Amino acid sequence: MVGEVRGMTSSAIVEKLDAMEKEEGSLPSLLQFYRELARIQARVGQELKKPDPGFSGEEILQRTNEGKPLVAGGEFRFDWPLLQRTSQDIANLFRKYANLFNNAPEEFDRLTEGVLTPDAVKAWYEGTPLSPADGISEALLRDLIHAAAKPFLANYSETLNASIDQGRWRRGYCPICGGNPDFSFLSRDNGARWLVCSRCDTEWLFQRLKCPYCSNTDQKTLSYYTGEEGPYRLYVCDNCKHYLKTIDLRNTKTEVLIPLERLFTLEIDAQARDYGYSPCE
Repeated sequence: MVGEVRGMTSSAIVEKLDAMEKEEGSLPSLLQFYRELARIQARVGQELKKPDPGFSGEEILQRTNEGKPLVAGGEFRFDWPLLQRTSQDIANLFRKYANLFNNAPEEFDRLTEGVLTPDAVKAWYEGTPLSPADGISEALLRDLIHAAAKPFLANYSETLNASIDQGRWRRGYCPICGGNPDFSFLSRDNGARWLVCSRCDTEWLFQRLKCPYCSNTDQKTLSYYTGEEGPYRLYVCDNCKHYLKTIDLRNTKTEVLIPLERLFTLEIDAQARDYGYSPCE
């Protein structure tokens, strides 16, 4: 079942966007930016060695049963010099496409080598407040860390995802890194719902009639919206007021790459906010 959404690797994203540009003649600035970001992440991914988390099959099963992600904050290991270089490449990319961000231009000039620290990465991973340097917003620093850490976390996911017993997990956070889902899909064969991690793109099975953010199962406060055409759904919870975008693969004919679907469905995000719902950060 895992893998219905074709290899969500950075290389696959670049390949898809190159094909779109060839077919359509050009790409919007947002997709040009994302293609350059994916190229950086793909290059980093090729430099990384497969991680060895040191878990036996029995330990993985125990952690799964206890609801513990395989890579908790203190267990996330990375090549610090490579992460620093990656963050600088991405900071330069942010600067190049500054018009896509709602930040003052001078903020991007402050994204220097000393901005990314081990403490900042740890705080981002654990979801605690950051302490950015003067003149840099916390949101921009989070975006930078998220983009730089992505290939490192994806490396863990590619290595460990097959070890997860999908029937035993069924939790609203990622079994690999503990991140929140920001997208989901309904499988092509039986319509089962799979959540997709916002940080490492791990896919995991989850109940259809349950909110992944607050575990609400009251059908009176759970609903979804669909468009007149197209495969998309917007799941909403009136208990926590969060939403989740979803694509129904039973209504698709071409390959689907979730990282791109996140961008292709920005209009749905705007609609969700108009309805009074927010994403779960």
